[in-house]
Amino acid sequence: MGETLFLGHRVPFPPDRGDKIRSHHLLKVLAQRGAVHVGTFGESAADMAQKPALAELARTHALVRRSKPLPLAGLEALWQRRPVSLSAFDNAAMHRYVAKTLGNHPIDTIFVFSGQMGQYVPPNFVGRVIVDLCDVDSAKFDAYADAGNRRWLNRREARLLALEEERLAARADTTLLISEAEAQLFASRLRHPGSARLRALGNGIDAGFFDPAHVSAQSDLEEGDGPQIVFTGQMDYAPNIAAALWMIDEIMPRLRRAHARARFHVVGRSPSRGLREKHGDHGARIWGEVPDVRPFLQSADIVVAPLLIARGVQNKVLEAMAMARPVVLTPGAATGIGAEDGNHFAIAPADPEAIVARIDALVADPSMAETMGAAARRFVVEHMGWEAVADQLGAVLDQPRDACDAA
Repeated sequence: MGETLFLGHRVPFPPDRGDKIRSHHLLKVLAQRGAVHVGTFGESAADMAQKPALAELARTHALVRRSKPLPLAGLEALWQRRPVSLSAFDNAAMHRYVAKTLGNHPIDTIFVFSGQMGQYVPPNFVGRVIVDLCDVDSAKFDAYADAGNRRWLNRREARLLALEEERLAARADTTLLISEAEAQLFASRLRHPGSARLRALGNGIDAGFFDPAHVSAQSDLEEGDGPQIVFTGQMDYAPNIAAALWMIDEIMPRLRRAHARARFHVVGRSPSRGLREKHGDHGARIWGEVPDVRPFLQSADIVVAPLLIARGVQNKVLEAMAMARPVVLTPGAATGIGAEDGNHFAIAPADPEAIVARIDALVADPSMAETMGAAARRFVVEHMGWEAVADQLGAVLDQPRDACDAA
């Protein structure tokens, strides 16, 4: 394998949120196999402070501050008839870095992480192109529109993103999706599915890091009387916001009829204003960013993932399972994990009474909850390690290009 140009929409250090965790581990696999060059974006001072980590791993790198305001990206997108998602990540400095890197180094593979970065692959590049879409963004925007959120804008974004996704799939030697279900969904949305070479590449989990044997409790949760219910994630992400608000407004009032002191802990950085205003309602506590999420998982009686809109594999679910916690989740949040309902976690339809029933059953039977948590950790350790994902990516990289063309 020659040298690789890795293009990622967010700097993959530190691996502290879902997309950065995945890109971090995939980038490490590429770096272990040969010289790698990295073009990526930062959005904060903490992101821009990751240059030493990039320099240690990459032969060359460009960490570009993404500062284009969303309204400006929206106006550009309307004028250029492009998705806002692409305009937001269109940057002259990144185009220059890509051109310079391809001109100065023997790049034989461009690895594109997330569809926003496909715009940087030159039409005349003759090497291998691997695109990791992770999940189907166009379907996510369709789901937003179906839910009544900014219908015209989201429907437009879904339509234009679908065209870009199809272009990338036709351009790529291999297009990666995060699960077989997501790959099937993507294929079903393509006008010419025969031109796409799709492959599922799941997420992994660092079960050594998320190990309850090495994590202290969170004292605030340990002191509470009622069941302590925890939801983790990036809390400025629309599906997480919607899930947390639904939990607070619709599920917690019902749960507190039987468990008057039940508490719901929302743990994750950048909670939206709407979420912050719910602090104290129906036993909700909005924590915001915390130094380490593991103590909250360790001390939770139940972890929930009540996602109404979900794409791909949910890292938050894998982390809770690795911490041997019983997880109650909606079907969308369980997609792509392959665990067994009633054994490794508890799936409930997106109905408040159904979710309350699953939570109540686990609270009423601590031994069942403990058994489920233990089974969840065993499942993650045996089936969801990053080592297995690395082997699968290696198989993609080792596949001859003529075999890809014939697929």
